[in-house]
Amino acid sequence: MLDTYFQNALIPALHRAGLKNVGVFKSWANDTIADKLAYVFVPLPSVDALLKLKEQLKKDEQYNSNASGFLNADYKSPAYTRTETIVLHAFELAPQMQPPSLRSPKRNRVYELRSYESPTEKKLESKIKMFNQGDEIGLFRRLNFNAVFYSEVIAGSKMPNLMYMTCFENREERDAHWKAFFSDTAWKKLSAMEEYKNNVSRAEISFLYPADYSDF
Repeated sequence: MLDTYFQNALIPALHRAGLKNVGVFKSWANDTIADKLAYVFVPLPSVDALLKLKEQLKKDEQYNSNASGFLNADYKSPAYTRTETIVLHAFELAPQMQPPSLRSPKRNRVYELRSYESPTEKKLESKIKMFNQGDEIGLFRRLNFNAVFYSEVIAGSKMPNLMYMTCFENREERDAHWKAFFSDTAWKKLSAMEEYKNNVSRAEISFLYPADYSDF
């Protein structure tokens, strides 16, 4: 039901609303957990656009028709257990999301979503500065990590934290890139700087692949 909703109702409606590069991802770990996970990435120009989106969908007759099975699902068999909305604010030096140009079959790709939680708001600022002024973003670019976005979480369940996504043709390529990252002299120098010490208290990594109908 979710796949049908995303593919035939939600994504076309978002496109009609002028929103591009909508990503739908599933977890590589889905086969081993009771509740399957789906991630939907919607790039918006502003928080105001997010607030208006629900009303836009309500007024979209084609959306309501195509989404009928999802919207009117019986209470005993809804399409999902629960949903969570996470609001992200793009980093200063990466203000626009960058859809990747990958060539492998979508089912083989690895989209790596990372969440870095910090012990305090000030330590989160330190980690964000590490990406921007510290040029961790530049290091990722130089090593061709295909980063889709870098962002601070401004509404979510694991604050204070930041999230970013990189992507690779397959798992082997992913592993090779991270090996190069951790052995790079620029990273060793950056991570040893006193001002960036202890700015991450917990890291959560999700390995995802795009649905066949995902925009990227």
